[in-house]
Amino acid sequence: MKTIKVAAAIIIHNNRIFATQRGYGEFKDGWEFPGGKIEPGETSREALVREIKEELAIEIEVKDFLETVEYDYPQFHLSMDCFFCTIKAGELVLKEHEAAKWLTKETLDSVDWLPADKGLLEGIRAYLGL
Repeated sequence: MKTIKVAAAIIIHNNRIFATQRGYGEFKDGWEFPGGKIEPGETSREALVREIKEELAIEIEVKDFLETVEYDYPQFHLSMDCFFCTIKAGELVLKEHEAAKWLTKETLDSVDWLPADKGLLEGIRAYLGL
């Protein structure tokens, strides 16, 4: 099975978490943490900074590592390095996503997360002391 290596940003601002809804592809309409594929020669952190700038037009600061999610989808294996991030500069612009939401601890479960991303919620709550 093919492995796809990606990095995901758990962007925190004012105790809220940024979630994006996919606007294309096999998982269209599913909710996820933004990010993307790690290119050859890039670290996970470098890929995240580049991908978020491309997808959301903002600069982020990559903070603490949360975990690497290993998840088997029917067509591929996903290996996703997940980091907590903050916004350094810019205004959020959705360039590739259908929608986005800032979620609070009360609304974290209010969207239909993609399976690999859903597994992060417990760790996010623990990190935020929820």
